[in-house]
Amino acid sequence: MATTDSARQDKAPNKRDFGRVNWMGLGTLYKKEVRRFTKIWLQTLLAPVISNLLYMTVFVLAFAALRPEPKSFMAFLAPGLVMLGILNNAGSNSASSIMNGKMTGAISDILMPPLTYYELALGWIGGAATRGMAVAIVTCLALSFFTPMIPVKIWAVLFFAISAALMMGMVGVLTGIWAEKFDQLAVVNQFIILPLSFLSGTFYSITVLPESFQKLILFNPLFYLIDGFRYGFLGTSDGNVIHGVIFITVLNIILFTLVLRVIKAGWRIKS
Repeated sequence: MATTDSARQDKAPNKRDFGRVNWMGLGTLYKKEVRRFTKIWLQTLLAPVISNLLYMTVFVLAFAALRPEPKSFMAFLAPGLVMLGILNNAGSNSASSIMNGKMTGAISDILMPPLTYYELALGWIGGAATRGMAVAIVTCLALSFFTPMIPVKIWAVLFFAISAALMMGMVGVLTGIWAEKFDQLAVVNQFIILPLSFLSGTFYSITVLPESFQKLILFNPLFYLIDGFRYGFLGTSDGNVIHGVIFITVLNIILFTLVLRVIKAGWRIKS
């Protein structure tokens, strides 16, 4: 019996020894992802806010004076800028984290601990979503000097903000795993994310577009995120908010399933 007990003590722990979820490991990975962007907050938090303030200033000076109600234009523009900050920063956090790990070899330090594939996914996505939400909060505070940022539909603000942060966090994970060099990260952002965000009503109402373009934009998931988030502040929307909730929920489930499968397979991170 003594020999058996000694053998059990000497046996290396496995995933089951931590229960269904390795909370310590998951929490450590999440903290690592958060500390990664908080240590350089001037670049990760302040810079996006300054960019959005510049957008607001330029659009107000250039267009608001030409409108009969410039204050309503600022109220319309502000939620779109906040959502733009979420979309840009949540995705870049997880993508750059995984890419840096692959390039420096530090990814092995994350894969070696007893973390399951879904714990890895939750850690990376959670850190990315936290950065997106942090940028959103700081941007809301900054833009409140231009126009009141008071939600009228709190559920819509929370749902679409969190959904956007999670969605782009998952897109960032997939991008970071797929990319083999930093140039490929820029390709995804410049040729996919940026055009979709600019063509989704960030700076304008889609009702000003030709009807054919309006129908095309309805297939853009970022439109539903921006339109639904704006609905939370203004109480009005260009599209059907409930359809947006369903569309985004289904898309996030599909993305999460894909993330889990890719991480479990170890594609381009274990080979």
